[in-house]
Amino acid sequence: MDRLSQLEQLLAQSPGDSFLLFAIAKEYEGRGHLAEALKYYETLVAADPAYVGVYYHLGKLQERLEQAAVAFASYTKGMEIARSISDQHAYNELAAARLQLGDEEDFAG
Repeated sequence: MDRLSQLEQLLAQSPGDSFLLFAIAKEYEGRGHLAEALKYYETLVAADPAYVGVYYHLGKLQERLEQAAVAFASYTKGMEIARSISDQHAYNELAAARLQLGDEEDFAG
């Protein structure tokens, strides 16, 4: 049984487990199945918006999918979450990723 199958089996036993959703998304992304990875990242954000680690990876995937404005919004949301839980490391990482895309004027309106 490969890693993805093992993770999916574990998720079936623990539906909604944030770590497993994240791990499955990363596994799909690593295999080049970007649409599936995106689906799992989005499921994780919907189920556990406080899982701050997802926002960087979600934003990077959205950048790969040429969705810069959506990625900017993901980084911004992640920064808000990081600030609310006092996770300075995550905040800085998200802020740097967002800054590489541009500033708020680039994505306004």
